Amino acid sequence: MAEEHRCQAPEGHRLCVNNCGFFGNSATMNLCSKCYRDLCLKEQEASSIKSALSSSPSSSSTVVESISQVPLLALPEVNRESAVPEIAPAAEQLSQQQPNRCMVCRKRVGLTGFRCKCGVTFCGSHRYPENHGCTFDFKKVGREEIARANPLVKAGKLEKI
Repeated sequence: MAEEHRCQAPEGHRLCVNNCGFFGNSATMNLCSKCYRDLCLKEQEASSIKSALSSSPSSSSTVVESISQVPLLALPEVNRESAVPEIAPAAEQLSQQQPNRCMVCRKRVGLTGFRCKCGVTFCGSHRYPENHGCTFDFKKVGREEIARANPLVKAGKLEKI
């Protein structure tokens, strides 16, 4: 770096060993403060990794021993036919339709599609509720949110004298 800028370092100063362009210090192994800090961080990470690796084999062997001692439990069999819920016809229609097409104009939207709160994907021109005849009740949801955020506060009754 000093050669490129045609400048000479003063007699008592030495450039950083990493050739970063800053001056090094003999107390920091002729490294500048930034390079020395990076070196210290790397050494700390290496020591923490070594300590983690040295402690992990002993702990993993105890875990394997404790797992092998746990008895296995028999699970009751479940009737598979009753466990599967029946699917509503509307849900079947949504799963049959391709989710990457607009519900109104059937235009292919891909990643640029907009999912409405009614659960259907629309293109850019039909994304607004008034453009696709949305069945979602925005007013009701807004009222419920306001009621939840602002609970009704009633003052205690005052006794008449």
